[in-house]
Amino acid sequence: MSNDWHCFGSNDVSACVKADGAELYTLRDGSGMDYLWPAEPVWPRHAPVLFPIVGRLRDDMLVQRGQTYRLTQHGFARDRRFDWAERSATGCRLVLTDDSETRAMYPFGFRFELGFVADGATLRVDYTVINTGDEVLPVSTGAHPAFRWPLVPGTPKEAYALTFEAEETGQLRGVVGGLLTPADRPSPIAGRHLALAEDLFAADALILPDPASRSVRYGAADGPALTFAWEGFPQLGLWSRAGGDFLCIEPWHGMASPPDFEGDFVQKPWLMLIPPGESRSAGYRVTLEPRPHD
Repeated sequence: MSNDWHCFGSNDVSACVKADGAELYTLRDGSGMDYLWPAEPVWPRHAPVLFPIVGRLRDDMLVQRGQTYRLTQHGFARDRRFDWAERSATGCRLVLTDDSETRAMYPFGFRFELGFVADGATLRVDYTVINTGDEVLPVSTGAHPAFRWPLVPGTPKEAYALTFEAEETGQLRGVVGGLLTPADRPSPIAGRHLALAEDLFAADALILPDPASRSVRYGAADGPALTFAWEGFPQLGLWSRAGGDFLCIEPWHGMASPPDFEGDFVQKPWLMLIPPGESRSAGYRVTLEPRPHD
């Protein structure tokens, strides 16, 4: 058994997770087809974990009680090695705790746990943040999985769509220079349907600041698909990069700083504020559909 990764599964879904970043790096159905982006050079990640911030802070600086700390986009968890807490044939659990290096960027005590479980055709991923310090823990976290787009090579990207659980009628937000734009972007979502095309992401991510849905189906009219569901994450981001054959579906608790935000980090909008000794949890589920959806 390797200390660097762990692979597990059921008859209908299998996955592998790395200790580095607690990053999911394969997600296969029962036939062996991998639904995850293979981290090619245009964007060399599979499914990074966002913690203790989502997006960027203004000037990449966290201010706490008059002290400044350099904390870059999406935080440090995706580049830290987690410890294995549990490993089995059907899942695993990993843990990251604060140390001198994290406190030089983020001056708070924490325990951050990720759990992965294969259950039927579904992969469940759970996030738990525990405040191990003696003051309120201001924190954000999120998921950033990249799915192949197209899922089947040779299928036109324009054949794919997202179908939301509920009608999404609100305006969207975006990011410019990594910082949040106002909620004034016209939405390309028609009711529950978003037709996918590369030019949707020409101005970076599409952000639903308060989605009505808690699940979305991704796929073409025929062929494999997946349903992505989330809980405990109030926001949702969608993103791709020019030249990358992937679509990121990103549930978040927290967003990038508005360009005009100043002040202590604890006052930043959209944070979780966890009292000492308490915890907060969130999670997502990916259910694979290897055959056409009826």
